[in-house]
Amino acid sequence: MSKKVNPTWTLLALAISAFAIGSTEFISVGLMPLLVSHFHIDLAQAGLTVSIYALGIMIGAPVMTLLTGRLNRHKLMMLIMGLFIVGNLLAALAPTFGILLVGRVVAALAHGIFMTVASVIAADVVAPEKRASAIAVMFTGLTVATVTGVPLGTMIGQLGGWRWSFIFISAIGVIGLIADYWLVPRNLPLPAKATARGIIRVLTNPQLLLALLVTALGYGGTFVAYTYLSPLLEQAMGWSASAVVIILVVYGLMVALGNTLGGRWANTKPLVALFKMFVGLFITLLVLTVTAHSHWLGLFTVLAMGIFAFMNVPGLQLYIVQLAEVHTPQDVTMASALNISAFNVGIALGSGIGGQVTTQFGLTWTPLFGALMVAVSLVLLLGLIWLAKPARKLDQADCDD
Repeated sequence: MSKKVNPTWTLLALAISAFAIGSTEFISVGLMPLLVSHFHIDLAQAGLTVSIYALGIMIGAPVMTLLTGRLNRHKLMMLIMGLFIVGNLLAALAPTFGILLVGRVVAALAHGIFMTVASVIAADVVAPEKRASAIAVMFTGLTVATVTGVPLGTMIGQLGGWRWSFIFISAIGVIGLIADYWLVPRNLPLPAKATARGIIRVLTNPQLLLALLVTALGYGGTFVAYTYLSPLLEQAMGWSASAVVIILVVYGLMVALGNTLGGRWANTKPLVALFKMFVGLFITLLVLTVTAHSHWLGLFTVLAMGIFAFMNVPGLQLYIVQLAEVHTPQDVTMASALNISAFNVGIALGSGIGGQVTTQFGLTWTPLFGALMVAVSLVLLLGLIWLAKPARKLDQADCDD
């Protein structure tokens, strides 16, 4: 039966799992005030639910890729979703904040390997000329999670308590596991064996390393402010808790719009497109520093930040794969895994800096420090464009720009 599975159904199963994965990654952003109140901790400590999760993905993506490289893809998906469910149930039942963090780490290990493996499966089940579109379909689960999963989980937490939010995500994980069991083919080819030397080859290539740094700093700059978005909206801008849920939904719609536009713009000119996207994000974060105390202007700036925040993701992921195909073709899977790690290095770094900023300077200073991170990524991106020009192997149009 698995040999006859329609690729469309396989992609749907992966998208459902991605929805669960995406919901749990950012759910604690909406639950931050509830966690602060329940565990009697400060905002910086509550922010660990984001940064620790990101660190778990950062370490888990390459390490789990090494450990599971020769495991049947169908069995691996079952293992991944099982680990994901266990991690979220552990968080839901956590008697202490420390146990909650342990549950977050367990779920994060599943997240890191899922993003790597699901991308490969999506590409394997369709014709070669449709691979990029298939990966995009799989990633729609993450986008939908941002639009609906996180706000819905936040609303559940506000109505029934934060534990029910994690139970809700665990239930989605169970649906994803069942869908993957029936709809992911059992005879998918195994990728080239990932090795520790592959990590070294990727990290010692100047262009690949620079691209990973751009991913970490450019993507991570948003999270200095985004990690504390709920308290920023409530405490600084004066929005009610119920209004924040609605705002998060609209913010998610802005993210979806940004992802769609970013994917289209980065299709042919990833480097120049990324530079323009990061300039937009940099300006938006600077403006938010000024409007953070304004009820309406602050809201409009937050929504603008939603458009630019994750717009860069498709371009960053596409370019790292293109670079690996040219410079380290035997390590494309590992390069992809390391870029997923880089995204989460950025999340951990950004949310960690945000925690320190809220403690030392105050909540409304977080956008400024986020803008500084993005500014550094822009300088590095200029270096990457400069390195790409002599080779003329990638992004010809960018080199002429």
